[in-house]
Amino acid sequence: MNLQQRIDAFVTLGRFLAQFVSPIEDHTTTEQAKVYSKDSSGVDTAIFYEKMIQALQDAHHQNTWFTYDNLAFSCKSWSEALTQENLTNWVSNYTISEVDTPKTIAIVMAGNIPLVGFHDFLSVLLCGHKLQAKLSSNDKKLLPFLASYLCAVEPAFKPYITFTEDTLKNFDAVIATGSNNTATYFDHYFSKYPHIIRKNRNAVAIITGKETPQQMEALADDVYRYFGLGCRNVSKVYIPQQYNLDHFFNGMYAWKQVINNHKYINNYDYNKAVYLMSDIKLFDNEFMLLKEDTGFSSPISVVFYERYKDIKDVRTQLEAQKQNIQCIVSLEDVPFGVAQTPALSDYADGVDTIEFLISL
Repeated sequence: MNLQQRIDAFVTLGRFLAQFVSPIEDHTTTEQAKVYSKDSSGVDTAIFYEKMIQALQDAHHQNTWFTYDNLAFSCKSWSEALTQENLTNWVSNYTISEVDTPKTIAIVMAGNIPLVGFHDFLSVLLCGHKLQAKLSSNDKKLLPFLASYLCAVEPAFKPYITFTEDTLKNFDAVIATGSNNTATYFDHYFSKYPHIIRKNRNAVAIITGKETPQQMEALADDVYRYFGLGCRNVSKVYIPQQYNLDHFFNGMYAWKQVINNHKYINNYDYNKAVYLMSDIKLFDNEFMLLKEDTGFSSPISVVFYERYKDIKDVRTQLEAQKQNIQCIVSLEDVPFGVAQTPALSDYADGVDTIEFLISL
């Protein structure tokens, strides 16, 4: 199995995921599955279609933060990323040689948003290595199912993919994602292996006051998609000293329905009560709390903010704190509304996963 065959298999997977870009409540018939039932891979995707519906339902029931809408968004994002053009352009930046003796890469996956470990899964397999993945208990339904579909498309992948709930063993390198606390443990436990250890990071937004209403609504996507649980969710905004917050709140209003989620409203009520009992000043639009804070990692339902006089000071501060920043959303950085749809080359924590894998 050469690199092109591996790419072709993931392109087929992308076409399969394109059937699930709307919430599964809309999937009342298997007619949509017939679109790809005669795919060139020879796989009867009508059968996998039904199983994917079940996998999505299982993922939601296991972790209700994974709403059907967010699951559909994840499928849509990956279906759009896994095209022949995108994958070919991405890997063309590297010299990926065929591996005579594949390395086994242990991956400790997070579970904060659906399929959060898929990029590592993709990277390892495209580079010709073997995958030994330990899934988060919060997200252990979808990826194994998609792996089974991938193996049906390209059976040569079967000996390259292992999922385990036991202790990781017999591996050559590690990619591990977790909290700052678990990262300390990972650093110690995996110190003798080549490794990538990822910690807590957040996205921030810089507002200048020149943004259009449409851009502010797009910023709401960056704040609220996945309920703010992703490392690329905007958890803090920088605003000019005299900025009228009405512009910010008008944009956020596009996501007012988020308060209808019972887990989200529980967090909102709890955080509001804690802050009020502590006599902390808040701005409250009845579904989001805006709190002045120098930190970056805000609780669910809370967005931190800081006012600035000179945007150069903000840039200086963010450069000094870059180890805590996943990305910056602004008129000059990541565009508003696309923080949760990174390109394949937008590596977590700025560490080039492909370069790491081909250097082993």
